[in-house]
Amino acid sequence: MQVERDTRLLEAVGLRLKEYRVRASLTLAHVSELTAISSSTISRLESGARKPTLELLLPLARAYDVALDELVRAPAPCDPRVEQKPFLNDGKTFIPLTRNSGGLQAYKMIIPGHTAAKKLEQRAHDGYEWLYVLRGRLRLTLGDRDIVLKAGEVAEFETRVPHACVSAGPDAVEVLILFGSQGERMHVRARTTR
Repeated sequence: MQVERDTRLLEAVGLRLKEYRVRASLTLAHVSELTAISSSTISRLESGARKPTLELLLPLARAYDVALDELVRAPAPCDPRVEQKPFLNDGKTFIPLTRNSGGLQAYKMIIPGHTAAKKLEQRAHDGYEWLYVLRGRLRLTLGDRDIVLKAGEVAEFETRVPHACVSAGPDAVEVLILFGSQGERMHVRARTTR
């Protein structure tokens, strides 16, 4: 068990060495010049074919301008759970379902119900949106179109088209939203059956 952990730790050191070299935009030959360690030794360290020693790691840490303990640190166990800190925006509750702030972002959105017909204020911005109604009925205005989606229905659209959404009645509606800030589209792949 300990041998397996040590092996994984040494493999991680090699991966980090390569990561720091690539991040610094350095070639093997350039690192060799900076450290007086042969290019083949550096390559074998990065691939895990050679065990790192203190004599090899010290000059590499200096070349990459990182602390030695940063190179040999044991990887922290990754908690895959996303911290879900809900926030309010325009009366709607948004629950983040992804960690990253760039690229595609996923949210669960809860829109409260209402008793009177609401006039919707449409907005437009860069991006692309995909939404799936989990529960309730969603009223979506998209340009001059006024659409009501029920649970299980999906819509996708460019957010440069003026749009707005509210609950289509007195009950709250829950929606899963994927949003690409730079206009990325979600790619769905379906397996065909014969």
